[in-house]
Amino acid sequence: MGIIVNLDVMMAKRKMSLNELSERVDLTLSNLSILKTGKAKAIRFSTLEAICRALDCQPADLLEYVNTENPTEIK
Repeated sequence: MGIIVNLDVMMAKRKMSLNELSERVDLTLSNLSILKTGKAKAIRFSTLEAICRALDCQPADLLEYVNTENPTEIK
C-alpha cells in the first residue's frame, strides 16, 4: 500500500461533505473522490494546502505511510 489517504476520516471529524469540500477547494467531485479512495497517484502541494486549510488540519492528518515490506513493524 505505501501511502494511505485519510481524507474521509478528516472530513467526518469536521462534519464536511465531499460536495462542500469540493466547493471550498475548487476541485471536481471526481478528483476529490479519486483522492479520498486512495486511487490518486500524486497530489499537488497547492491542492494539499487548500484541503488542509478547508479542513483546518495538517498534511500528516491526511497522509499516512504504511510499511508494506514489514507491516508488523511498530511505527
